[in-house]
Amino acid sequence: MDNGFRDLPSVDKLLSEARLGRLLESCPRPLVVDLVRGCLEQARRSLADGAPCPTTEELVTAVCAEAGSLMTTTLRPVINASGVILHTNLGRAPLSKETMAAMDAASRGYCNLEFELDSGRRGSRQTHVEKLLCRLTGAEAALAVNNNAAAVLLALTALAKRKEVIVSRSQAVEIGGGFRIPDVMRQSGAKLVEVGTTNCTYLKDYQEAIGPRTAALMRVHASNFKLTGFTHTVSLEELVALGKRCDLPVFDDVGSGCLLDVTRFGLEAEPTIPQSISLGANLVLSSADKLMGGPQAGIIVGDGELINRLKKHPLQRAARIDKVRLAGLIATLIHYLKGEAEAKVPIWRMISAPLTEIEERAGRWAEAIGGSARVVEGETMVGGGSLPGGTLPTWLVAVGEEGRRKPPQLARRLGQQLSAREVPVIGRISGQVLFLDPRSVLPEEDGLVIKALRESALSLGLSR
Repeated sequence: MDNGFRDLPSVDKLLSEARLGRLLESCPRPLVVDLVRGCLEQARRSLADGAPCPTTEELVTAVCAEAGSLMTTTLRPVINASGVILHTNLGRAPLSKETMAAMDAASRGYCNLEFELDSGRRGSRQTHVEKLLCRLTGAEAALAVNNNAAAVLLALTALAKRKEVIVSRSQAVEIGGGFRIPDVMRQSGAKLVEVGTTNCTYLKDYQEAIGPRTAALMRVHASNFKLTGFTHTVSLEELVALGKRCDLPVFDDVGSGCLLDVTRFGLEAEPTIPQSISLGANLVLSSADKLMGGPQAGIIVGDGELINRLKKHPLQRAARIDKVRLAGLIATLIHYLKGEAEAKVPIWRMISAPLTEIEERAGRWAEAIGGSARVVEGETMVGGGSLPGGTLPTWLVAVGEEGRRKPPQLARRLGQQLSAREVPVIGRISGQVLFLDPRSVLPEEDGLVIKALRESALSLGLSR
């Protein structure tokens, strides 16, 4: 073991190697020195555990690999053929060309984010988006923050700290990433008062829970689950009527940020922001990167007096939206104002895509793979904490045979090939079958998908 330690080269010896010399030409010397020292320290720990002493070449290779990892972004574009349109792990809503152009323009240099060009005075970033949100939703005032979790936290902190907020037990939900309504309540300083049971909540449950410390009544979107069977919920109309009688505001966390009637596309009704405002909710909170189809943001619309209190609260600065996402949000909202969301916003293009078109695209994908690839009927999930259980009919490309356990497990091998590409194509595997869904892929990406499928299938010997 002592000989192993003695055989380790010094820092200077490693830095004199030709490959590290070339690395020093493109990387700061302190960084390379630090990487060399870290690599040698790791080698010493391995030697202490009984491992053999690495060669100088192995040490140099390790340093170069670590430097390459640090200097290369790990965030990569992918093609989502998984059949989940709002896939949280893949970045949720893809953006329209106009939205991306607006974000690019805002990021290139300075902009009048908080500057009034007419007066030369400091302004508010909210003025750029508030009028649009009010026009589209019918609200008196509006505020954009960095996501819906921040919107909920800001509203509860500013309006209900050290007071009580009444929520149905069935709506004290947890969504992806461990985000729980009860935890947000505690963090805000508000006290959650749960009423009703898991499956049934009645108006009298709210009435009996109202006391001198009650600050608000709150409805929370189910997000990613659905209660069926023997259930009863209180409608927003009933909750608003109760709030008016008791002089209490009603907060409505609609979650998905939907602005269109989804029943037109064969989906179950989803609460929309304009509906909540028209029914009398005092504050409506939502995401912008779900069914709104924009960049990540949180939307708060409602009564002017309540929104003004949120704008003045110190937490609003910590939750504020940045200039790039604000530009993207504005561009997305303009699509709705112009009545072109279905034709321009990618998620609505996917949702509204005709089945005949999807079947034709799936056929071309299957032809590119050849072999055992076939087109089968299936379902696309909307996903992203929207429309729990909501699916759309689709046509899938299927590769592999269900229940087959023998090598070479073509589905997994093809899936790995596609995932390892420069622009990965992400599908889903069930059993021994790889499924690829054209509905969650924009038609203009088909060329990349077909090229990837053809090359991957050829390398596995699947093509005819």
